[in-house]
Amino acid sequence: MENRDRTTVKARLREAAALDPGMERFGADTHRYQLRPPPAEREIRAFESAHGIELPRQYRSFVAEVGDGPAGPGHGLLPLTTPRPEAGGDWAVDDEWARDRLPGRLASPFPLTEPAPGRLGAAAEALTPGTLTLADLGCGTYVRLVLNGPRAGEIWLLDPEWGGFTAYERDFHRWYTTWLSALPQLAQE
Repeated sequence: MENRDRTTVKARLREAAALDPGMERFGADTHRYQLRPPPAEREIRAFESAHGIELPRQYRSFVAEVGDGPAGPGHGLLPLTTPRPEAGGDWAVDDEWARDRLPGRLASPFPLTEPAPGRLGAAAEALTPGTLTLADLGCGTYVRLVLNGPRAGEIWLLDPEWGGFTAYERDFHRWYTTWLSALPQLAQE
């Protein structure tokens, strides 16, 4: 991520916040079009070392140079190393965040090579090792980043009740910038 990207992201977020002062767009009341400061490089390296992984380059660069959530799709990006300030309430995403950080889970092989469409129910949990929850889209639907294997760096959508676990976007940058590009248009509707 380059400085111009960081500047563009922050400008788009300010514009969207100005066009949605009541925070009426879906998720805006959660992420408030704000970014937390990036964690220190040593903190990111410690996270990678503790979990035996290397974060995909685009996501790592975003967290290190732009911000550590929350402004993002759905209810916003989850922070990398520390729980959401609101954690501890009734949000299932906080359980997802904590489960991702169990020893060995992120370094485990991603079990899918092809999408798993359709209702998964409780079987969905067995399909998420090797992925990191990025965002909560509501109603038990999560956006996850594949961390290893042939699908590493891809964004997958987990909707265990209806849609299954399917490829959503080819990389973090494309996923995030698609959302960011749509903000001014959405805010003006």
